[in-house]
Amino acid sequence: MKFLANENYPKPSIVFLRNKGFEVKSIQEGYGGIPDEEVVAIAEQEGRIILTFDSDYGELLFKYQRATPPSVVYFRFKGRSPSESGRMLFELLKANLEIEGYFTVIEETGVRQRKLSG
Repeated sequence: MKFLANENYPKPSIVFLRNKGFEVKSIQEGYGGIPDEEVVAIAEQEGRIILTFDSDYGELLFKYQRATPPSVVYFRFKGRSPSESGRMLFELLKANLEIEGYFTVIEETGVRQRKLSG
């Protein structure tokens, strides 16, 4: 499973996921300031799941009906520390949450998902 951490995704969470063996490419590391459309294009080209705190990705994927939409994990809950989003994701994956092919929303009270069509 390969991830693409959006510019707003915290570095400590990226490091946490990398330390757990996940391949995480970060927009912060060499791609800073690119528009969301380019982030989506990178994720599509490289088969990566976008990790973000930006709600705009829902509109990009559903309103504009992308032909091959990348999966997205949208965090609506920032947590108590910069590494918490990485820890939350890791625990959900350990519990066998399927995120490939979905727009996944992680909130403080739970997880919601919507199947992506492609």
